[in-house]
Amino acid sequence: MGVLEQNRRRRMFLGQEGNQLTYLIIFLAIIFVAFKFIYIIYLLSDMKDELYRPDVHNWLTLPASLDQLLTRPWTILTYAFMHFKVWHALGNLLWIWAFGFILQDLAGNNKIIPLFIYGALAGGIIYLVSFNLLPVFKPSVPVSTLEGASAGAMAIAVAATTLAPNYRLFPMINGGIPLWVLTTVFVIIDFASIDSTNPGGHLAHLAGAVVGFVFVRQLRRGHDWGAWMNNFATWLNNLFNPDKPKNRTPLKDQMFYKSKGEPYKKIPQITQQRIDAILDKINQKGVHLLTEEEKEILKRAGEGEA
Repeated sequence: MGVLEQNRRRRMFLGQEGNQLTYLIIFLAIIFVAFKFIYIIYLLSDMKDELYRPDVHNWLTLPASLDQLLTRPWTILTYAFMHFKVWHALGNLLWIWAFGFILQDLAGNNKIIPLFIYGALAGGIIYLVSFNLLPVFKPSVPVSTLEGASAGAMAIAVAATTLAPNYRLFPMINGGIPLWVLTTVFVIIDFASIDSTNPGGHLAHLAGAVVGFVFVRQLRRGHDWGAWMNNFATWLNNLFNPDKPKNRTPLKDQMFYKSKGEPYKKIPQITQQRIDAILDKINQKGVHLLTEEEKEILKRAGEGEA
């Protein structure tokens, strides 16, 4: 679409106000770097690096032991922001960025963080239930912990795939690979890897996948599970920024006469400000809420009309 597509991508990548994808990636990266710095201090000082996990890291990762969980209940969520290995953190960040970009483009700007949190909570709950109820896992309960953003990332990936299963990746490879193929492969790998050295992690991934699918199904039925989180965040923001002007809802066009048809066909004028406003609406609410007039403007802008 030329200028339109370039403008759209610039807004996504640079992180305009309210870009939850950017916020989430930056927060995960900062947390990883901060705790890796603490680990290096342990490594270089008189303190032994093997003490880092019991002293610091394990207070934010999710323990399989319910007795330990009672002493650190916050870990049911904080585990999703903790990574020890560089490739583990980098892989999750890339996964969230790639699928989150697609999801944000299709469903709007306010679904990423609620979906990530729901996926992480579901992964943590399934991890605890599995390790404490299934006999095969009980011997390892006292020493097992769960960490990483993979459950939340899987929720985002499956949600994006559910919304647009035929979205094409790597178009240079025989026209591209459908999104559903790539996601299905990873889900199958997770299922087949339950008997590996990290069964709890793979179970958490599958729980996140289920959450992503159900989240989108409910969204299509008009139930936005993330609305209360976004409303709460807005309330907090207004609480600490009371002088910030609130967005005003534009007045709807009114008709002062009744007619079965339009007296003339209205051709909306295309301006850069109008295109920017439509792109903001897509980012905030999703492309499915555009009016026919707004869709016509985007179409004409893509075709290079004035």
